[in-house]
Amino acid sequence: MEIDLAKIFHNASAMVNRLREKGISVTGVTKATLGSAEIANAWLRAGVSGLGDSRVENMRTMRGAQISAPMTLIRTPMLSQVDQVVALTDVSFNTEIDVIRQLSEAAKRINRIHGVVLMVELGDLREGIMPALLEKTIRATLRCSHITFMGIGTNLACRSGTSPDRRNMGELSDLADSIDATFGPIVNTVSGGNSANLGWALSGGNTGRINNLRLGESMLLGCEPLHRQPIKGLHTDAFTLMAEVIELKTKPTKPWGEIGQTAFGEVTACSDRGSITQAILAIGRQDTDPDGLKPPASLKILAASSDHLVVDTSDYLGAMKLGTQIPFQLNYSALLGAMTSPFISKVMKTPHVKLQTSSV
Repeated sequence: MEIDLAKIFHNASAMVNRLREKGISVTGVTKATLGSAEIANAWLRAGVSGLGDSRVENMRTMRGAQISAPMTLIRTPMLSQVDQVVALTDVSFNTEIDVIRQLSEAAKRINRIHGVVLMVELGDLREGIMPALLEKTIRATLRCSHITFMGIGTNLACRSGTSPDRRNMGELSDLADSIDATFGPIVNTVSGGNSANLGWALSGGNTGRINNLRLGESMLLGCEPLHRQPIKGLHTDAFTLMAEVIELKTKPTKPWGEIGQTAFGEVTACSDRGSITQAILAIGRQDTDPDGLKPPASLKILAASSDHLVVDTSDYLGAMKLGTQIPFQLNYSALLGAMTSPFISKVMKTPHVKLQTSSV
């Protein structure tokens, strides 16, 4: 995997500057990068206000790399990890009062105060407190001695594809106003969502109380998640996955023999197109999501198993031989798999040098 840090820095800087004009800060979400210190530092130089991740293991990696920036756990903490959460992070997103109480006890044991953002359900049906129960949860949170209530947030477009819009973002702002009216001015953070919020946030309309977004995909891949359209002025090719040719042969397009399910439970329906030049690349489902790979224009992906990617090279315009490295662009799903695969080395490209990191 070749990773262009200059392009990643550019994307982050552009998003930070555009959203700053709307009074919105950016939390850089590092989960798709396996807590890469190089990418995290590029984002911090670009002006993100802090880093967010869903895994404490990634937080530990970044803390081990001497990153002292504010860090937020953006998934509801596991009860089994509350001690690690308060030791490694400054803030966590929460939906369960029993978890918050345990976070308070864990923070008390190490004499720390831990920040909590309460996530509200606004229609996507993933994590979140139902709005009618929010006030009750806040009251219970405020009674926890080593917890600071930071504010509220929501997440849209991840499970059900519910789009952020004037209505649901207005509801989140209204909830913030209602909380302040009831408890006093205690809402500091109103985290409106993720990269799917960019169309709403940058449309020119009123963004209300929303003052933070959590961005990952847009700053990594230069596109928005709702329709996967490129964002004007951003790089969409900061990541390039290189896969090596390990077999190159002419084979028929139709398998023979009695046909059952493939290794991954699929039933193939191959038409007979005669013989083609077929290559096998040394990458598979154990490394990435093959459906999220975009090959060169003259190459066609035929199939994938755990360790093999089969491609039709009949119309390939470049030189093709054993050992050839084929470049692929990736969508978010493919990037997530490739960055977290221990079998793919990551090569960080800076403007002047290439520095290979160790495989993780």
